[in-house]
Amino acid sequence: MISHLRGVVSAAGPTWVVVDLSGFGLRVTCPPATAASARIGSEMELETSLVVREDSLSLHGFGSAADRDAFELVQTASGVGPKLAMAMLSVLDADQLGAAIAGEDAAALCRVPGIGKKGAAKLILELKDKAPLISAAASAVTPVASSGEPWREQVSDGLIGLGWSARDAEKAVESVAGMRSDDPDVTIGVLMRAALRSLAK
Repeated sequence: MISHLRGVVSAAGPTWVVVDLSGFGLRVTCPPATAASARIGSEMELETSLVVREDSLSLHGFGSAADRDAFELVQTASGVGPKLAMAMLSVLDADQLGAAIAGEDAAALCRVPGIGKKGAAKLILELKDKAPLISAAASAVTPVASSGEPWREQVSDGLIGLGWSARDAEKAVESVAGMRSDDPDVTIGVLMRAALRSLAK
């Protein structure tokens, strides 16, 4: 099991990064906010989960052990695979996800692409007893750069990487622009989750 990585970022996309470990590059699937924090040539540290299938191996990375553990735990529910679990952790961090399940907040879960009312109710039923294990310290994320507006492209690329159209992504970016104006130090993670909530309305 590969549970932790630290290395230099050699490439990055909207939902993935390649971490170079002394000449050995590992491609890691990440939530958009985590991928957006990657800087090519800079060191990055990820908490990881290795998913083994008959025909594939895939590595998934997170900014905190809490999010990584939540990713693994929600997959114990029937019908939840790595793709849906990653979508959940892209919209809600471990604290928010645990609170939504414990509080039977189906509306919060329905913000996740691919989860409807019936799916949310099923998740709550199957995972409610495990909600305290999902809730943990909020994940640390890298602040948005203060110069220019690179956050717009980062948020837009992350949304497109999750399957939204460029037009929808642009509208969502505009819907959270006020948050950036009000708080220049707002993180990519906060902006991304707010953008996803606006698309789920």
